[in-house]
Amino acid sequence: MIRQLCVVLCLISARDPAVADHGPETWDRAHQSVVSVLPTWPGFPRPGLGAPPGVAPEGSGFFWSPTDAPSTWVLTAAHVVDRASKIEVRLPNGRIVSATLLASDLQTDIALLGLPVEGPSLQWNDARPMVGTHVCALGNAFGLGISLTCGVVSQSQVQNIGFNAIEDFIQTDAPVNPGASGGVLVAADGQLVGMLSAIFTKESDANTGVNFAISTELLISVARRLLTERSSQDTKTPLPKF
Repeated sequence: MIRQLCVVLCLISARDPAVADHGPETWDRAHQSVVSVLPTWPGFPRPGLGAPPGVAPEGSGFFWSPTDAPSTWVLTAAHVVDRASKIEVRLPNGRIVSATLLASDLQTDIALLGLPVEGPSLQWNDARPMVGTHVCALGNAFGLGISLTCGVVSQSQVQNIGFNAIEDFIQTDAPVNPGASGGVLVAADGQLVGMLSAIFTKESDANTGVNFAISTELLISVARRLLTERSSQDTKTPLPKF
């Protein structure tokens, strides 16, 4: 009976199109672009202290460029840094550097940081992922460092949830916890699907499998605008060519 059951299950598994297609290669292709964002809140001496109740004191971000070239620009969630008196970033190699808040858009929860060092930009795909697509989330959950969790796209276009004034979310069941805000949701090939922004929960900040990432379409549109606006105000920053 055990052997027969094994044969049946193996046959089902072999024909099941939902078998996960992510793995170590997903991590390899994406994690060098993802960083930990360490804000210092007003009235506190160092990063990791003073975050409002229910909010992790650390966040996440990732290197981005409109041309996919190595970049000193990092995208993160605006709510991670909007009240910070000082911002530092922990790079994948463990080095900590100071960051400058170049621009932010609170309506979409997107912020642009400038770093004194360059990192590999995360590539993205303009195509919106289909429901059921395997995806992985990379972020600094609970300030423990960048880690990987995986799941599927639960919904591909979610709006009017009430987190942000302007919303276009990719919903996923990939586990996401406080500290991962500003991290990335990537496809199996490591390309950007969206930026982690919010989790839906009732009684705690723990993941419940209903998590939201700002869609690449909205994210890249706002990021380009923020970068252009910043470049036009700062003659030392060359205007990027899109």
